[in-house]
Formats: sequence, C-alpha cells, structure tokens
Amino acid sequence: MGIEIERKFLVASDAWRALARHPGTAMRQGYLAAGGPGLPSLRIRIAGAAAFLTVKGPGGKVRAEFEYPIPQADAEAMLALSPLAVLSKTRFEVEHEGHLWTVDTFHAPAALQGLVLAEVELADLATDPPLPGWLGAEVTDDPRFTNAALAAALTPG
Repeated sequence: MGIEIERKFLVASDAWRALARHPGTAMRQGYLAAGGPGLPSLRIRIAGAAAFLTVKGPGGKVRAEFEYPIPQADAEAMLALSPLAVLSKTRFEVEHEGHLWTVDTFHAPAALQGLVLAEVELADLATDPPLPGWLGAEVTDDPRFTNAALAAALTPG
C-alpha cells in the first residue's frame, strides 16, 4: 500500500527562487472526486510530458497515495470531465539541508495567482526536517490548502 507522509507550508518570501532547480515543471491538474472529510480524492495531473492518475486517501500529514502513469491523451480527456476547476501551477525543486522541497506557484484559476505552497515528503513520522527560512505558516492539517479543496472552492456554481 502506498503511503504519503508530508508537511505543507505557505511560502513567506521569494528567497527559495535562488536555490531552485530550474526550469520548473508546468502542471495542470483536475479532480474527478475532491474528497472531503473522511473521503478520498481522485486526481488527474499532467506534468510536462508525463501524466498521472492519483488516488489520495483522507488525512493530513499521513495518508494513502496510489499514483499511476497514464497516456497524456487520456489525461487530457479526463481533465475535460473534471467537475471542478482545473489548477495550473509550476513546480520547482529546492534542496535544503538534505531534504527535497517542492515549491508550487499557482497560476490558475485567477484567484490562486500569487499563492505559493511548499511541501516536503518524509520517510517516516519521526523525521523532523530543518525548516528553510523562506517558509511561512504550516498548513499540513488545514484542509483548505489541499489542492482538491482549492479546486472545489474555486469551481463556479
């Protein structure tokens, strides 16, 4: 069974940009199911030339995650089926004291422009990575900052 252990933070400054591996990866992602309290989400993501179908279990810091590569044409067709807003973002990788952080800068929907989130995946719950100075508040356990919740909140109607 796939398990994801991660921490998520708002980003408070642009200091990460000087440390980022470039170029970033353009991503679009949508949801066929957004989850919610106690429910899984079903995500379609196109990241550069790759595409994935991902099932994520409910939870915050620890949750089930199953990810499968799919043909890009299938991903495009599934994105068109998404009942929720499709997110557009660029993902950058930043190393900090032995840990790889991903930093997402959001572009669409327009209401997300300017939102920057950083995540670090952990090998186990006992790992407590040193936090970069460019991080802001931790939002790991705030369900409003899951990508699925952002997509649901910005869906018209």
